[in-house]
Amino acid sequence: MNDIQRDIALKEASVPTLLMCLAQITRDPKWLQDPFLPKRDISIFAEPSGGLSPQVQQVIRDSLATVLDELDSGARSLPPPPTEAELVEMMSVCLGERVPAEYAPMALEEMGFRDRRVDWRTPRPPARLADFKVLVIGAGFTGLCAAWRFKQMGLAFEVVDKNPEVGGTWFENNYPEAGVDTPNHFYSYSFAPNLDWSSNYSKRDEMLDYQRKIAADLDLRRYIELGVEVISMHWHDDTRRWEVTTREADGSLRTRWADAVVTAMGFLNIPKLGAIKGIETFPGPSWHSARWRTDVPLAGKRIGVIGTGASAMQFLRTVAQEAAQVTIFQRSAQWARPPQDYHGTVSTESKWLLEHIPYYYAWYRFGLMWRFGDGLLPTVRRDPNWATPERSMNYRNDRQRQQLTDYLLGQLEGRPDLIEKCLPDYPPYGKRILIDNGWYQSLRRPNVELVTEAVDHVEGSVIVDASGRRHEVDVILMATGFEPGKMLWPIEIHGRDGVLMSQVNPHDDPRAHLGLTVPGFPNLFVTTGPNTGLAHGGSAIFVAELQVRYVCAMLREMIEGGLSSVEVKKPVHDDYNQRVDAEHAELVWTHPGMRNWYRNAQGRVFAVMPWRLVDYWRMTQQPDLSEFDLIKFDITESDTSEVDTGEVNA
Repeated sequence: MNDIQRDIALKEASVPTLLMCLAQITRDPKWLQDPFLPKRDISIFAEPSGGLSPQVQQVIRDSLATVLDELDSGARSLPPPPTEAELVEMMSVCLGERVPAEYAPMALEEMGFRDRRVDWRTPRPPARLADFKVLVIGAGFTGLCAAWRFKQMGLAFEVVDKNPEVGGTWFENNYPEAGVDTPNHFYSYSFAPNLDWSSNYSKRDEMLDYQRKIAADLDLRRYIELGVEVISMHWHDDTRRWEVTTREADGSLRTRWADAVVTAMGFLNIPKLGAIKGIETFPGPSWHSARWRTDVPLAGKRIGVIGTGASAMQFLRTVAQEAAQVTIFQRSAQWARPPQDYHGTVSTESKWLLEHIPYYYAWYRFGLMWRFGDGLLPTVRRDPNWATPERSMNYRNDRQRQQLTDYLLGQLEGRPDLIEKCLPDYPPYGKRILIDNGWYQSLRRPNVELVTEAVDHVEGSVIVDASGRRHEVDVILMATGFEPGKMLWPIEIHGRDGVLMSQVNPHDDPRAHLGLTVPGFPNLFVTTGPNTGLAHGGSAIFVAELQVRYVCAMLREMIEGGLSSVEVKKPVHDDYNQRVDAEHAELVWTHPGMRNWYRNAQGRVFAVMPWRLVDYWRMTQQPDLSEFDLIKFDITESDTSEVDTGEVNA
């Protein structure tokens, strides 16, 4: 890229991001003082100028261009990463608001300045390391992360996945326009930045290609066995190992043994197929959005869509353009925010900035982490003095409601019938917040009807709603979501003393300490477990990385400390879940005005996290061994002995 093209790229850049690059490269304090102080901007995507005058913006661009020339010529070299104190000051200037110091170590990791890997603190005992086997179930984002970190540690491990390819959720969900609703420069590994995303909100195929590339570039495929489904697991108290039965790709059964098992199966992978009376009489094709059929043409067909959640909002636009008629059955209305940059592409100039300006990617990622993270949590907390709790949680939540309402009214102007059907009566974020993927405009189409009566039953090719109206259809598409409580289903897991996991941790109310460990099930780590989903913002990959680090640290303790068994204490587990429940009681997801998939029939929120991202980061920094019952490994295997517990030193 020549100087003219570089100048064009710099003009397109986020000025606060350029400013942070200047400050970090030069370490000149003037860039963190007037007149170079961006204004605070609470928008999801910040205004690129940072509120600075055109003159000041140009000074920043010109100065950075000079610095880039100095770097190219060798007249300047890059400094070491900032200290935590320096980063706090820079983050605060970048955002125009004070960033608490507790965010600095977390941000250093997310920005790639500090690695999350877990290293050995003592020379590794070769025999013990070679003898200790770890099994990972699942090769999606969490499983691949675990594989990379275990490989770095030199652990003996294997990964199995029931699918014929890596990718997990992104392999299984191939419905039209399936894609991320968190910007993928944040929804990606901290250790594997992708500077070549085609969009800020990539679609399914690009996300799957990213995972495939990770598996190839990090040489992970040799650890992965595909087409292998775990059938059952039995803990053996005498050997303190897991016996795992798998169905192999050829259909045969195989027994595997593991000292520790990590489940990386996700919790949105079991389609929810609620009992629809008479569905067996339907003569045409029907399927769930997560099991999309590409062999059935929809052009000219009458389509019945049951459900109006995230997948329906993504695929409706395509389906409505093809079908002769689409009838949508809505249980409750959804809040949807404007599609700001949702359909945009990443320009050549933006890619150049990410690739060629030192630290630009890191600071761009930080901005997304902040705006899509903890900043939203206060808006969903209950204000006990708020005058209208039925419609919103607090002042900020009410402002969000008004903004989302204004957008909806603008999209459906002139259609009071649709406005009445589409305007939710519960607070924003009470259910998963969605991005409008042409949903409202699709509802306006003459071939689309939105029905607010529930489906009562199916009679042959007719769907009968609760009011008795009959809707003849050729195809039924079920956008009915997933079974988040069935996190380990259908594996039959027997823990200590033969206790069955489904008995102590039922599908309608799963619980785990930190969403990771369950009493009675030693050496089992349930990643993406109960209360680890994100509903207020953030990236699921961020959570996966934290959980994998916690597991790595625990495995280090086991191998270095000669531990054969670690099992969370029940009082610790119960206390944690009580704190989770108490926190959720103050948040929007327990609001009585609606139902959501985050909570069970008794109203308990079991799926999503009540904590700030920085809280969970701190909780999972290192395992506290005082929370676990530990059994020492005896190389004679003649007996076992309890060991003293204490807090782990990082």
